[in-house]
Amino acid sequence: MRVGRLVKAHGLKGAIKLELYTDDPEGRFVPGATFTLQVPEASPWHGKPLTVREFRWMNSHPVAFFEGVDDRDAAEGLIRAILWIDQDAAAVSDEDDAWYDHQLVGLDVVRDGEVVGRVIRVDHFPAQDLLIVRTPADDTEVLVPFVKAIVPEVDIAAGRVVVTPPAGLFEELPGSDDAPTEPVEGD
Repeated sequence: MRVGRLVKAHGLKGAIKLELYTDDPEGRFVPGATFTLQVPEASPWHGKPLTVREFRWMNSHPVAFFEGVDDRDAAEGLIRAILWIDQDAAAVSDEDDAWYDHQLVGLDVVRDGEVVGRVIRVDHFPAQDLLIVRTPADDTEVLVPFVKAIVPEVDIAAGRVVVTPPAGLFEELPGSDDAPTEPVEGD
């Protein structure tokens, strides 16, 4: 499971500002926590783990120090790296209406009692998350905002999410092509 991204060196002693993808940074970034790194193969960090030495908040930004990253140059070499942890596939969230990505991927997407697609991934953005749904009819990807108004029900046990999308999200609307169908007056 992706928990963060290293975004900027902070100071001279190897600190790195984080972009968090977890709602429990104090629990994930405890001293001794180890992450798998997603870095280019050419990086000297490729295939190596990264272990937290210290985590703190500086000017409302999350900042971490890692073992083996002792100066700004070493920190700069890790910028844009993504931090991953192994997540127990059977783990469930303690919160109501909260799911791990691995629980949502593969679920059928049901609209008005009919399967209209399958969740193939979840994308996370600052404003909201998106369910990426592959439709069986034309093998396209539909980006479904993961909000209660459009996804009112998630039933992991039944293997489905129920959607109530606005018109046009899963189908073309009549008359929505770019070319006008009637001549425009004055032409």
